[in-house]
Amino acid sequence: MREKTATHLGRRTVLAASAGALAMPFVARAQANPLKIGIQSIFSGPIALLGASSKGAIQPEIDRINATGGLLGRQIQPIYRDSKGQPQEAARVARELVNTDGCEILLNAEASSGAYAVQEVVRDLGVLCIHTTAEASSLTADPKLRAPTAFRSARQGVHDAIVGGSYSAKVAVAKKLTKWATCSPDYSFGRDTTAQFGEFLKHFAPDIEITSQSWPKMGQPDFTEVVTKILQAKPQALYSAMFAGDLSAFINQGNAYALFSAMQVFVPAMGDLPVLTTIKNMPAGIHSAARYLPTFPDTPVNAAWYEANRKFNNNDYPTNWSWECSTAARFMEAAVKKAGSTNGKAAAAALEGLTIDSPFSTTGKITMRAEDHTMIGYAIGWGTTVPKEPFVTGIEPGDWGQITELETEWKKKNGYI
Repeated sequence: MREKTATHLGRRTVLAASAGALAMPFVARAQANPLKIGIQSIFSGPIALLGASSKGAIQPEIDRINATGGLLGRQIQPIYRDSKGQPQEAARVARELVNTDGCEILLNAEASSGAYAVQEVVRDLGVLCIHTTAEASSLTADPKLRAPTAFRSARQGVHDAIVGGSYSAKVAVAKKLTKWATCSPDYSFGRDTTAQFGEFLKHFAPDIEITSQSWPKMGQPDFTEVVTKILQAKPQALYSAMFAGDLSAFINQGNAYALFSAMQVFVPAMGDLPVLTTIKNMPAGIHSAARYLPTFPDTPVNAAWYEANRKFNNNDYPTNWSWECSTAARFMEAAVKKAGSTNGKAAAAALEGLTIDSPFSTTGKITMRAEDHTMIGYAIGWGTTVPKEPFVTGIEPGDWGQITELETEWKKKNGYI
């Protein structure tokens, strides 16, 4: 009798254990087959703000997706890697994330120089990749450089150049600013963006002449020589594509030479909160693009995202890269759900032409353009700086009809279409 009871209890125990396994929460089962996402950026050195901002925007999106059951029933497992800002390292890391770590999707938060290197890896491996922060236009504009499964959720340099050129030309004509200088970082983004800005500036104001150009190295600690060269050229206006820590250092050092009171200054990346809040004496009246500001677009959803992002990041300010990375994660989520797969070709087909809701658009929508895999419809505009919050005022939104029309002409001129 004891033996029978023991056997009976043993079977009951096995059945109960089996039932418990079947009743295991869905999220717990999903953890046994995680969806690995590779996220690479610059997490060290003078441009480490890029990596910190990227992770600080992507991770809360992943947490949100995982909290609601994951993606296709699988919990997302992010794997972060540091490329140190070196293109060859960026390519190596991307290949390792896929081939060694088993990542099925890449969110590539590299500067443009690293993105070009990663693009070739993606072309070879065929995984879905979204470039989240690379703004050099040719990455997606040039059909020879495009990869079938690679997309861009970052703003594009030529878009900024069109809006910035239109705005700046209007100021130039009003103030009779015909003699210009430029000072931008010496790599693909800096040179390409500066050339495009100059092209559209002259398109809207043909009398403008660029008489002096400086190309400091990225991460350069001392800008004394650069500032001196600009002052000696005696321009009426200055354009600079510098960003992040380099821009803060340039502004702080330029203040010591009264650089910004000697000329009108146009700096697209000035409208980034970490830059605006780390400059010791913010010069008033610098013309800047709105990179990321909680007041542009001035909507409840943008304000809510701003507060949530600051809370997640220990009250640090979001950057332009933050909203771009958040957008990348949302595009990834929508595309994979639409495709029902993480397969590179299937997800890419789903992402082409996809429109999603977004707090980073004056219309509430952002689209991934099918023909060149780049994002359009995001909030873009220029205004002028003031020393205190909201830091950039009088923002004039860009016209996407004008942007796409002039972008098409620019592509034809460069043989891209």
